[in-house]
Amino acid sequence: MTALDTSKRAQVLDDIDRALVNALQDDLPLNHRPFAPLAESLGISEDALLTRVQALRDSGVLTRFGPFFDAAAMGGAFCLCAIAVPPEDFETVMTQVNAHPEVAHNYERTHRLNMWFVLATETVDGIAEAAARIEQETGLAVLQFPKLQEFYIGFRVAA
Repeated sequence: MTALDTSKRAQVLDDIDRALVNALQDDLPLNHRPFAPLAESLGISEDALLTRVQALRDSGVLTRFGPFFDAAAMGGAFCLCAIAVPPEDFETVMTQVNAHPEVAHNYERTHRLNMWFVLATETVDGIAEAAARIEQETGLAVLQFPKLQEFYIGFRVAA
């Protein structure tokens, strides 16, 4: 995305969209209708709020929307992984890697280690098991970079 694209997107947001994007970066209540209180605070219906969230996703203003779980606190694990994939095989390997339900997300990088992805598993041992399956399927070594220390940076983007 270019700076111009970002500028165009920013110009199409009205005050309610801006307030919505800012509010969605905070915690939503844990109940069966978490958007209802937010909609009320913005002075719109819950249906209108949900329509706006979908429009923001469709336009690319919101690229990811969903909960973030602390896998370790629930007995599971996360691990950043990397593979050096021959460029001509990248699409094939990406499809193989992404087929695993343990793969949280996958990014291409301009580096010798050109495929980076996160494994999220229900158990700590699940990381090694998933990485071994990927290695067996792709024939490529999966380098694992487990989290040594967690830092909370509280990243927010003001809309």
